[in-house]
Amino acid sequence: MKTPESVLKKQATQEKLAAAAAAAAKAAEEKAAADAVKFVANSKKYDEEYEAAQQLAIDNRRKAKADGGFFVPAEPKLALVIRIRGIIGVSPKAKKVMQLFRLRQLHNATFVKLNEATIRMLRLIEPYVTYGYPTRATVQKLVYKRGFGKINKQRIPIANNDVISQGLADSTGIECAADLINEIYTVGPNFKKANNFLWPFKLSNPKGGFSSKTKLLHFMEGGEAGARGEEINKLVAKMI
Repeated sequence: MKTPESVLKKQATQEKLAAAAAAAAKAAEEKAAADAVKFVANSKKYDEEYEAAQQLAIDNRRKAKADGGFFVPAEPKLALVIRIRGIIGVSPKAKKVMQLFRLRQLHNATFVKLNEATIRMLRLIEPYVTYGYPTRATVQKLVYKRGFGKINKQRIPIANNDVISQGLADSTGIECAADLINEIYTVGPNFKKANNFLWPFKLSNPKGGFSSKTKLLHFMEGGEAGARGEEINKLVAKMI
């Protein structure tokens, strides 16, 4: 008995779809393998660049000391800001600034590019936040342990590099966690897009908590609020 033409067409269509699916799966597998090699190479390159910069700073300090002078490091370009007080008693101006910095909830943390304008804004909200200069290791910990990306206005955990690639690759070329961390830490040309992709970090109350008495005082007065320089890294370690 001859097989109906409609059945033959259906079988042919199914075979084409199966072949296309197999080809797509193979291409995806090959791309994933190539990307893995590329991402490892990128990570190694950034590590080498960071170590070279650290060594150069050490060499410059030693040279300055040997010459009887002082080495003045470059001004920090990146700050990490953490909200440490709630909404009670917040002035309208301070509230607006914290909204601009996306610090809408207690213990939210965001990265801020430092310039004259943002430094003035940070001083305005000093009673309600603490901030300082994060190390590369701190940026890595925040992204890996508390990192969420914004995709289609949804808060998506950064469980793998696909999330970063989906959110940033087309517009910035940032494809993996190493790219993202480097862009943030070095305040690269795509810092704004990379930072906006990152959802504000939700940190925990620090181990031991903030004292209600010291929370209102400036860090330089023995309190918690305001600028704390590189000491911000110790605080983040207690809040992750």
